[in-house]
Amino acid sequence: LKANKTSVKKEFLAGITIFVTMSYIIFVNPQMMAESGMDYGASFVGTCIAASIACFFMGLYANWPVGLAPGMGLNAFFTYTVVGGMGYSWQIALGAVFWAGILFTIMSITPLRKWMLEGIPLNLRIAMGSGVGLFIGLIGLKSGGIIIGDSNTLLALGNLTEKSTLLAILGFLIISISFIGLALGLIMRSKPIKGSCGGMANLKEGSECQICGRSDPENCKE
Repeated sequence: LKANKTSVKKEFLAGITIFVTMSYIIFVNPQMMAESGMDYGASFVGTCIAASIACFFMGLYANWPVGLAPGMGLNAFFTYTVVGGMGYSWQIALGAVFWAGILFTIMSITPLRKWMLEGIPLNLRIAMGSGVGLFIGLIGLKSGGIIIGDSNTLLALGNLTEKSTLLAILGFLIISISFIGLALGLIMRSKPIKGSCGGMANLKEGSECQICGRSDPENCKE
C-alpha cells in the first residue's frame, strides 16, 4: 500500500464508491433479462456472482482498480434484438453468449486483442463510451418515469406528479450538483482525476496525464 501511496481507508472508500456507482446493474440487468423470459431471481443471482468473480480476478490477477459487471447495451441487444426481434428463445441466445465468451477469451490471450484495439481510432473509442453512457442515461430516465415512449415523437415527458418520478428527479439533481462541484473543485485546484478511465486530465503544459492510474501522454494533447 505504501509503495502505491495509498492506505486501507482510501482503498475501502474507493471500493464502496465503485460499488455504489455500479450497483444499479444489480436491478436493471435482471429486469431486462426477465423480459426475455428468464427467471428474475436467477438473473439477479447470476448478475451478482458474475460481477463479483470478475472484480476479484481484475483486482487479484490483473491488479487494476477497475470494477466489472454485465455490460449495458449487450443485455438490451440480447433481450430486444435477439429474443424479441429475431424470435430466438433465451436458451439459444444464452448459447450464443457462451460461444462469444470463448471467442473473447481467445482474443484476450492472443495478440488479436491488441491488433483490434490499435485499429480503432481514438475518436471512435471516445464515441463508444459516450454512446453507452447516453444509453444508460436513457434507461435511467425511462425507469424513473421522467420520460416515456410516444408513437409520434418517440419520447415524451412523463407524469412529473408521481412520487417515484419526483424521487428520481431529486436523485438526478443531487448527483448532478455533486458532480459539478467535484469538477469545479478539480479545475480550480488543477488536479487530475487519477484512476478514472476517460475522466478529466490535467492538460497543463509539461504535466503528466493520468488515465486509469497510468501515464498516457498521447491522450494529453490539447
